[in-house]
Amino acid sequence: MGWLKTGSPKPSAGLKGVLREVLSYKSAVAGIVILLFLIGLSVYTVVTIPLPEAIQAWRSSEAWSRNPRNAQPEWIELFYGRKLPRTITVSLGEKASEVLREDGTLSVSWVIHFNYEYDDFPSEIIVFFNSSFVEKPVVDIYWIRPDGDEILLKKHTLRRPDDRLYLSNDLGLELRLERLFESKIGKKPNFTVTVEKGLFSEYSQDPRVLKGLYGMRFETALNKSDVLNAEVVIYGTVHGLAGTDHLRRPLIIGLLWGTPIAMSFGLTTALLTTALGLIIGTISGWYGGKIDTIIQRIVEINAVLPFLPILILLTTFYRIDLFVILLSVVVLSIFSLGIKGTRILVMQIKSYPYIEAAQAYGASNMRLILFYVIPKIMPPVVPGMISSVPGFVFLEAGLSYLGLGDPFLPTWGKIISDAQTNGAFYKGMYYWVLEPAFMLILTAIAFALIGMALERIVNPKLKEL
Repeated sequence: MGWLKTGSPKPSAGLKGVLREVLSYKSAVAGIVILLFLIGLSVYTVVTIPLPEAIQAWRSSEAWSRNPRNAQPEWIELFYGRKLPRTITVSLGEKASEVLREDGTLSVSWVIHFNYEYDDFPSEIIVFFNSSFVEKPVVDIYWIRPDGDEILLKKHTLRRPDDRLYLSNDLGLELRLERLFESKIGKKPNFTVTVEKGLFSEYSQDPRVLKGLYGMRFETALNKSDVLNAEVVIYGTVHGLAGTDHLRRPLIIGLLWGTPIAMSFGLTTALLTTALGLIIGTISGWYGGKIDTIIQRIVEINAVLPFLPILILLTTFYRIDLFVILLSVVVLSIFSLGIKGTRILVMQIKSYPYIEAAQAYGASNMRLILFYVIPKIMPPVVPGMISSVPGFVFLEAGLSYLGLGDPFLPTWGKIISDAQTNGAFYKGMYYWVLEPAFMLILTAIAFALIGMALERIVNPKLKEL
């Protein structure tokens, strides 16, 4: 092989020389740029979103109640050519009026306003109440359109202090809005009048967004000690850089934290399996005899064992977390066929004249292995280690996709699994799958480009191809 030469070992050209040669390949430069981006993203994620907070937020259904469900990323509107609605949140401000009744209760009203300038209809409307009361008050809620029309939305009796009113699920309101449209245009409209379209559409045969200043008025009777607060959330159809999932969670959290998890898992597993394989292969080739025979038989048995089914079995019977998965992968990958390649190289180096000379001067086996053998076999090992990282990254993602990954961690494979379970492609939510898939492919490309460049450096024959 081109990188194995007889004679005494020559000193290394140094890190600068290796780096200069690596940077002479455009593919390696591209891979390094991508890898630096992934490392920077990992550092940013770990610093700005600590893992305990990320896990708690990812598993919390209440934390994202103000986010739209299954919303596309905001940049998607570049392909639609129109301004898609963002989420609008409006809270009750100061009381518009307060009148003391003869029975000692207060007749109170609030009016809130907001501008709606988007080219599409919102996805949902929910009113969040936060109140304290002695007797359950009845709240009359009115909708004020930009054209001046006022619509009674609901006479709602608060059931508890933190009550919620899901206006979008009110079938009675839908029916009243449909009748309103029929009376305004003189015939049945050509579209299904949902709550969102009924409240935000012009009175026309086809659905057209009515832009302008909208308002809502809340009226109720309260005791002097009662308090009424409410927050109106008009959910958009786009959200943030990555969109949201079926639980309203921003996918950007999973995409960000998936980066350090994938990088650490892939690099750690590749480093451990390569280092242990290198040690075992060196021992096998150097000492030979019974040790070599035992190691080679284990390698051959391990080669015919089904790797993935065994790994699935282990993660099924033991508590699943990232450490258990990593340990299982390392144990199953130690005795790989790469040990045979390392063994062959060591057996070649044993016959070199400088090895025999060192032995004649009384050098120990440990010294010969550490200072003469391993430096010689390291060049072909490093490219192989770098190239193996994407395989381990995809392995972790595949286990998460199958539901065998760490259930607490937000990972790329878990995002793809949730997307498949909830019919993302069927419902047209392609972003839900494409974003984590893009990150997986980007990681694989980075390490593959660097690995190929290193392989060309250590094996001169490849430069001719």
